[in-house]
Amino acid sequence: MVDDRSTNVVGGGAGAAPHVETPILEAKGISKRFGAVEALKSVDFEVYAGEVVALVGDNGAGKSTLIKCIAGTHPPDDGKLYFQGTEVHIHAPSEATRIGIETVYQDLALCDNLDVVQNMFLGRETVSHRLRPVVETLSEVEMERRSLDMLETLNVTTISNVRERVASLSGGQRQAVAISRAAMWGSKVVILDEPTAALGVVQTEQVLALVRELRERGLGIVVISHNLQEVFSVADRIVVLRLGRRVATFARENTTPEAVVAAITGARMDDGQ
Repeated sequence: MVDDRSTNVVGGGAGAAPHVETPILEAKGISKRFGAVEALKSVDFEVYAGEVVALVGDNGAGKSTLIKCIAGTHPPDDGKLYFQGTEVHIHAPSEATRIGIETVYQDLALCDNLDVVQNMFLGRETVSHRLRPVVETLSEVEMERRSLDMLETLNVTTISNVRERVASLSGGQRQAVAISRAAMWGSKVVILDEPTAALGVVQTEQVLALVRELRERGLGIVVISHNLQEVFSVADRIVVLRLGRRVATFARENTTPEAVVAAITGARMDDGQ
């Protein structure tokens, strides 16, 4: 088990270089209260470029609250956030997106009545020209080209028609659209909340392959998951929250699922960890 106080943990995929000193995203002493409930208690968290960090813990451990503090949905009551070594103040999701942090929640925030291209450019449509005074023409060809380029870059082969409505896509395809959209806009950190929930075996592996592809592109990836088998197949480090505190950090290659479960539940380890 890695000491929680150490933030320079070597991770990354197979053959990856050691991390530099400065995380791409770092949270220090994050606390969040909802009335009398203290959801987070002085939590530290970090993710480096080119690594996948799994954030695990039982229900109510504070995982969702932590990512919402980072994403600007619930600004923390105490603590500081740093992005690429510089302190940032994130008070809204739009501010997180602007500096390069994208979050994909379980509901995916996709519009079923729109096609893949329209969903990937939703709210960021490309305009070819303006017809004065208020009418703008969308550059459909350019948006379609960029969508195809992004899907090809991320090796998403399951979507053959980007003009197909999202309502007709499978769960894995929908997840691929949401993740590709998150990576499309110059983002440097992508947070995925239960990205494989309710997916079949084949679709799950497709999503995990996409996560690995994002890592290879040098993004920092945070994955919240209850499935330790999937965590061990994709994560470089595993951070455990319990009752609003960070209680353990593991380098994936140096630990076991049993050790992670013991940290999640608070069980005493035989070796005293």
